[in-house]
Amino acid sequence: MMKKIRWLLLPISVLVWSQKNDSIAVDKIEKGTQSQSYTLKDGSVRTYPKPKLLEFITKAPKDFIDTNKDFVAKDHAYYLGGAVASTLILIPFDQKLIDNSREVAEKWGMSVSNNYNKVAGIVKVPKDIGAGLYLLGNGSTVVLLGVGFATYGLIKNDYRAQATASGLMESLILSGVFSQTIKRITGRESPFIAIENGNSGGDWNPFPSFSAFGKETPHYDAMPSGHLTTFMSAITVIADNYPDSVWIKPVGYTLAGALCFQMMQSQVHWASDYPLALLMGYFIGKTISRNRYSVSGFSAGHVKYKVNFTASRISEYNTVGVKLSF
Repeated sequence: MMKKIRWLLLPISVLVWSQKNDSIAVDKIEKGTQSQSYTLKDGSVRTYPKPKLLEFITKAPKDFIDTNKDFVAKDHAYYLGGAVASTLILIPFDQKLIDNSREVAEKWGMSVSNNYNKVAGIVKVPKDIGAGLYLLGNGSTVVLLGVGFATYGLIKNDYRAQATASGLMESLILSGVFSQTIKRITGRESPFIAIENGNSGGDWNPFPSFSAFGKETPHYDAMPSGHLTTFMSAITVIADNYPDSVWIKPVGYTLAGALCFQMMQSQVHWASDYPLALLMGYFIGKTISRNRYSVSGFSAGHVKYKVNFTASRISEYNTVGVKLSF
């Protein structure tokens, strides 16, 4: 009898192969000025105007419009097409991928539940690694990152850090707007609800009423993943503001892959909930960050990343992933 072949999708599996040219950029900062310039390793100069206190709110409408323009821009057509195609390809395999991820997680001793302790009744402290990974996509994580950048920026009078903090807060707002809008259009059942109801791959109920969505949210809010959209937009904001720190993307994308696996094994999201979330998070983050600085000077070129698709075997599972070298 032929041995049954099982597949497990690792949405983003990043291996940091090498690192080159990690010199420190020269910053030009003068106290009391209305702008600050930073010379990057590629020779370009970025100028940040002095951030305003509430610009993460005031800039949101324009950035929302610019992000939508990016989605339909001619030179971005294959990004959107790729995300849609990936979603359609993954949907037939969603239930199998959920089952296989749960089996692997059980062997690794991971709980299907995301459990937390609360400190002072507010702060969530994960009880295990899985819950910690799930917390990566939570809005509170982005807020903490924003507070960290804001604190550093104020102490050091660093406009770039302040702009990053503001961008992170705005990314949280726009990620919610985009993901919630599509969730309420698609009305897709979450895996744990679908399993309870015996709906393989999850049921679809487009355009649920506001009352139905509010009362039975997990029945309608699977696609796209709000957690992944939030995390991807935050990582993009940070990476785009600090391009010389070439480790940010590999580390961030590896954590994104871990988050994807955790949400599948804990039966919160299907694999096909991810492509659109990644696309939205990336465009949201890029739009937010680029609208906070101007670029001048000669650019010698960006850091080159080499991307290779990988395949391997874990126990009796065939796995696919991505290897990122830099």
